[in-house]
Amino acid sequence: MSRLSNLALFLALSAAVVASTLPRTAVAAVRDGIWSVLVITEKGECDRGYRYEVKVAKGHITYNGDLGINLAGTVASDGATKVSIQAGEKGASGTGHLSERSGAGVWHGIGAAGSCAGRWEAELK
Repeated sequence: MSRLSNLALFLALSAAVVASTLPRTAVAAVRDGIWSVLVITEKGECDRGYRYEVKVAKGHITYNGDLGINLAGTVASDGATKVSIQAGEKGASGTGHLSERSGAGVWHGIGAAGSCAGRWEAELK
């Protein structure tokens, strides 16, 4: 699998977040800034893990790098997160939750070797 397809899957996963275990009333506001996202593959033939930076600003998530990747995502006021990424025919999407300084979620996508899935973890830098 090429570096670009692995990156695409990672970013999609980064953006992907699962519902938080915190009660909704206890969730702090998501901070705008640069977030470090660790994407972990649990199923499929994608690279085992990736670490990338994404930018969160005013409810939007973008890739904070220089590769030609289409990444679009949103963060709701309660921290619910949705992300999708596309690089050629390869792509991924994810959902999850961000809180004030951390987050987690799941992702799934299609890479050069077929479908892959896993989880992601994020922290504000």
